[in-house]
Amino acid sequence: MKNAYRLFRRKNKFYYLEDNNTGIQKSLGTDNILEARKLLNAANDIRQAPDLNLHLGKTYLGHADPTAAKRTWQDAINELCSHGKPTTQQRYAREFRSKAYNLIREKPLIQTTPNDLITVLKRGTNSSILALRILHNSALADGWLHWHILSKKQWPTFISKPKRGITQDEHSKIIAAEMNEERRNYYEMLWLIGAAQTDCSLLTAENIDWQKKTISYQRKKTGGWCHLRIGIELETLLKKLPAHGYLFPKIATLKDKDRSAEFCRRLRLLGITGVSLHSYRYAWAERAYAAGYPERFAQAALGHSSKVIHRAYAKGAYVICPPLETPPENSILHFEEKMAVGEFA
Repeated sequence: MKNAYRLFRRKNKFYYLEDNNTGIQKSLGTDNILEARKLLNAANDIRQAPDLNLHLGKTYLGHADPTAAKRTWQDAINELCSHGKPTTQQRYAREFRSKAYNLIREKPLIQTTPNDLITVLKRGTNSSILALRILHNSALADGWLHWHILSKKQWPTFISKPKRGITQDEHSKIIAAEMNEERRNYYEMLWLIGAAQTDCSLLTAENIDWQKKTISYQRKKTGGWCHLRIGIELETLLKKLPAHGYLFPKIATLKDKDRSAEFCRRLRLLGITGVSLHSYRYAWAERAYAAGYPERFAQAALGHSSKVIHRAYAKGAYVICPPLETPPENSILHFEEKMAVGEFA
């Protein structure tokens, strides 16, 4: 095994150590050759101990898994990006193209140190915290890593941007300022049903059942179905839209980033900040919560299978609680009593 240091003597007659990998030189503070050689041997022994352990580890792993010693983080990235829905794969691929990952991209997994991952996190953005942790845990789950390189306490906290729903006043301003009729109707639909922007853009006349007065659509992200009863406002809007094919023909052909860009342009002109097209889902969840809408119905309407996710959407709701002696007409109890007698059937 190659020595980590070599010995040389300068014109001042003192001996020095030079790191064979980095070229860094360090004075031994002695001009005695015997002392210098002892210090050289000690330095090489100290450095060779961890290198020897790593070499032995590679040998044992090589018998169990021949590719373990050569498997790099790029291999782990490729494996992670091959799972999930196409949108998820694209999101991971976009994140891992960042230059911050170049430090470890071609580095073998088993040679990675905590400092390597910490350096990547410092060079990356806030999203790198979440992405790198997912990548690290994916490698552990696949059996490509046999230990936690960073412990749970060492991972920095992911700080997500604050999210909120669009207010009634903001929505009214957007509708009033939007001159394009199709986009205006599209924003109204988002406000009334709280659908994701892509799901809403792909709605067709076939999603509407006028006999049962319901609108149903399948979520592109999860594949789950959402079914909503058509109310007065929604019925008025639907009668303005095409009776066949896509309800929003031009918007259905746009990419999500193009729809978002147009909406952001409208927000800039109006001076509205802190919201996006996705904020319509938050707005719907907040209004449902404030109105006493049963949580399981709100989850079904938005297509959330997780209560935690739904509550995260609705946490910004502003609720004024009525006095106990006058139960509200739209309370959960009153709502469920009406359901029991078939008033909403």
